[in-house]
Amino acid sequence: MTYAIDPLPLWKPNPATVGDTRMAQFMQATGHGTYADLWQWSVDQPEAFWTQVWRFCGAIGEKGTQVLVDRDISATDVATGSSGSVMPGARWFPEARLNYAENLLKNRDDGEALVFWGEDKVKRRLTRVELYAEVARFQSFLIAAGVGEGDRVAGYLPNLPETLIAMLATTALGAIWSSASPDFGVQGVLDRFGQIEPKVLICVDGYWYNGKPVDCLEKNAEVVAKMPSLVKTVVVPYLAEQPAIDKIAGAVSWSDLDEKANSQNSAVDRNKTVIFKRVAFDHPLFIMFSSGTTGVPKCIVHCHGGVLLQHLKEHVLHSDVRPGDRLFYFTTCGWMMWNWLVSGLAAGATLLLYDGSPFADKGKVLFDLAETEKMTHFGTSAKFIDAAAKLGLTPGKTHDLSALRAMFSTGSPLSPEGFDWVYREIKQDILLASISGGTDIVSCFVLGNPVLPVYRGEIQCRGLGMAVDVFNDAGQPVRSEKGELVCTKPFPVMPVGFWNDPDGRKYRAAYFERFADVWCHGDFSELTAHDGVIIYGRSDATLNPGGVRIGTAEIYRQVEQLPEILESLVIGQDWPPGKNDDVRVVLFVKLQDGLQLDPGLIERVKQQIKANTTPRHVPAKVVQVQDIPRTKSGKIVELAVRNVVHDQPVKNVEALANPEALEYFRGRAELAD
Repeated sequence: MTYAIDPLPLWKPNPATVGDTRMAQFMQATGHGTYADLWQWSVDQPEAFWTQVWRFCGAIGEKGTQVLVDRDISATDVATGSSGSVMPGARWFPEARLNYAENLLKNRDDGEALVFWGEDKVKRRLTRVELYAEVARFQSFLIAAGVGEGDRVAGYLPNLPETLIAMLATTALGAIWSSASPDFGVQGVLDRFGQIEPKVLICVDGYWYNGKPVDCLEKNAEVVAKMPSLVKTVVVPYLAEQPAIDKIAGAVSWSDLDEKANSQNSAVDRNKTVIFKRVAFDHPLFIMFSSGTTGVPKCIVHCHGGVLLQHLKEHVLHSDVRPGDRLFYFTTCGWMMWNWLVSGLAAGATLLLYDGSPFADKGKVLFDLAETEKMTHFGTSAKFIDAAAKLGLTPGKTHDLSALRAMFSTGSPLSPEGFDWVYREIKQDILLASISGGTDIVSCFVLGNPVLPVYRGEIQCRGLGMAVDVFNDAGQPVRSEKGELVCTKPFPVMPVGFWNDPDGRKYRAAYFERFADVWCHGDFSELTAHDGVIIYGRSDATLNPGGVRIGTAEIYRQVEQLPEILESLVIGQDWPPGKNDDVRVVLFVKLQDGLQLDPGLIERVKQQIKANTTPRHVPAKVVQVQDIPRTKSGKIVELAVRNVVHDQPVKNVEALANPEALEYFRGRAELAD
């Protein structure tokens, strides 16, 4: 089953203003009349393309003369002495010296750097000069703690201004930043930070969610006690002005790091300077973590130059972020979209930060933020859009969204009906950019484009410089046919490796074993007639009844149109049990409060799926559950549920936001016949 793509777009660029977009200006500067030509040039001539990105987007640093070396030699070839393959192994800008934080702090004026809203109604603002001064202040503490190039600093924090300050102070020194959100349990944090052995931990006394304060001091104390690498721990006060940090061995309060700087009467010290250690292009910047639902999380290392250039490209060109724009993404610090968001400073944007439930004030809080702060770019998840539609929200009528130019959606595939809701209930004249990539590249393979139309249910384009294709099982490129999303040529934001993987074996196994020397991303996808992309779900979660591959998003799209159903999750159950001869489709549904699944609703579910897909998509069983388990970043976990249904262990429940939900799937009598 393939989505039927409407022949007419939902949105087209305005001919009167499209020339003002940075993408159009970049096309003109590089002599390309169409995006298709520009994309082809960007993957055929990567040296020329990435040099132009550096210059056009105003990256600060010493570029050097070489752009790409060992372009056609992989790490495997180096070890074996052979040659001729492509990935991994290529090195970008080997002579370059730069610093990511320097690029984010290059503007030091009185314009707003960030605006923070907390669910508890706390609101804060920092100008660029104030942000710079706060970074200098915290960096002084890090230096005194002995933090230097290559050391790790970890943030166990909400999406607070202090999180951004700590990251910038760390990376400016050439040290490595890693973060997790405070809703992680103790073991989840140790599974992550314990592998990378940070020297400094910054944590919070607690946070607010759904109108309730959540105290974190006991968790912090347990984490610190089990992390012997730490030499300093800093507690950020959020729930209380003076939290009881004596529970945490050797902890100091963020407020006490420099009493003078925190005095309400003190002016910003404009004489403080941040030390920017310019490092090699491939010097480690961030350590990101895989979701960890299939084992201990992988520690993915990303570098200064790759993250900077890729994010500049995506913000400036693909998202049309201009100086003075106001950029928002609803995210936690355990999701790569936080790293993506904060890089917007390098494009001259003001960051809009929010911490708390996105459904505070009956789902209106994010649109209140958009109206009050004149948000230009609104980033969220497909699940939020689905939920807002279910709640009957009409933000375009209830809020002044006149400043809003673009909306981003990621985390899971955005259904065609989600596209409809945005254009019907938010704004008709808006670029809706469904984007997809991941922690693995801390950015996107496919994303939006201000010079291309938006088609219903379709991601607009492949990213510049990203040789994205779709392969069938034989490793051949296909069009208008489902297959594996791949990238066939090197790109600067490829991880420099995994932590504690000296021979690169785990790294190669993660991406390069399915197709030789080709990055296989694990998304079940299709390249459309418009040269856009549809993603049908994760490849490892696709269903295979009767040997026919079905993307889970195809079923979710149909089921969640029914008003009774809030969410759903689908798996393939081995059938008959124990024989592994075939699978049957099993659909779990979470209903609106007070509703019960009955034969009539089951039949409606099946008819909805059958009428709009194929008979193979129709579930053999439809089962009601009270909740759907998901990761900390909001992604549902089909594989964990499949393990529970088959009485197999779930390797890392600490990765889940609501691990108790797994029990709703265990030992279900409905699945025994």
